[in-house]
Amino acid sequence: MKLSLAVPVLYRVKRGQKLADVAAAFGIPARLIAERNRLAEEIEAGMVIGIPPREGNLYVVRGGESKSLLCGSPARFEEKNGTKCLFVGQCVLL
Repeated sequence: MKLSLAVPVLYRVKRGQKLADVAAAFGIPARLIAERNRLAEEIEAGMVIGIPPREGNLYVVRGGESKSLLCGSPARFEEKNGTKCLFVGQCVLL
């Protein structure tokens, strides 16, 4: 068994950046950053936020797809994406 440690990535928000901008730059869904940092409001310039490791490929959900189809099971989908919601156009990790 291979043991590896996750190295936390910290990021200082720049002026004019929104959560969606930071998420796009790191290639992860914005809700994962919000969940990791317990954000209830939009980020602000100067804030230091933790960026969770990207574990999978970013994918945009299409019609007719399910959590099981995308990740193997609903539980795995929810674990990887930090949400129980699934809708067309949503960015998720596979």
